Amino acid sequence: MQKEGIAIIGIGCRFPGGVNDVESFWKVLAEGRDVVSEVPSDRWNIERFYDPEPGIAGKSIAKRGGFISGLDQFDPQFFGISPREAPYIDPQQPLLLETAWEAIEDAGIVLDLENGTDIGVFMGVSHNDYQNIQGGATDRSGISAHSPTGSAHSIGANRISYCFNLKGPSMSMDTACSSALTAVHIACEAMLLGRCKMAMAGGVTVMITPDGFIGFSQAGMLSPDGNCKAFSAEANGFVRGEGAGVVLLKRLSEALADGDPIHGVILGTSL
Repeated sequence: MQKEGIAIIGIGCRFPGGVNDVESFWKVLAEGRDVVSEVPSDRWNIERFYDPEPGIAGKSIAKRGGFISGLDQFDPQFFGISPREAPYIDPQQPLLLETAWEAIEDAGIVLDLENGTDIGVFMGVSHNDYQNIQGGATDRSGISAHSPTGSAHSIGANRISYCFNLKGPSMSMDTACSSALTAVHIACEAMLLGRCKMAMAGGVTVMITPDGFIGFSQAGMLSPDGNCKAFSAEANGFVRGEGAGVVLLKRLSEALADGDPIHGVILGTSL
């Protein structure tokens, strides 16, 4: 148990079902809406990589997932990114930038862009689909000087710190499905140890290629009907999804003293 609660004072998110803020997220949850859909045509050709027969090489038994829209609708210059660099940046990084900025706005925090603000950044990032499509097995001509930073998981957190001049610790972590929760734990720990006054924590994932679907299908992990049935005898696998979520955190005592909005309180975390 933590000695002090950690307040969630700001939230930014992008989730399937047209969820772009806390209000729309709550509406989807309250209505119990199913936001799973077939793979969009702008990702990959479903028929080429789908087969209902399990175990077929190079095929996925599933063709449904939770997808977000607008991956190409990013304003790089708002974040000081040049048009030359933007095409080489993994869409996961812009999603983190946008949701981090929205979490700051939601909290009503005014950043000191000149001198810096004492905020740590801890992000969970696991997949690298975008890196895989920049260079083929025999053709590497699509790789540029911006590709290494555009696809490195570490830059997912570091770019936020750089763009907003945040002076706290900045790191990305990959613990697979628990990456975002691990980020929240490390963020809370950093504040309780006095390493930063506030912290951003969250995670991101996007599905651009069929590789993950194929691999998880071959392992027998995906639901062929595109429905999660947790704790049910009829459960037949999980459904992949994508999105981004960032929370801005602060010690509860300080949040109360400063009159910050409080969405919720984290009473304890663990690894």
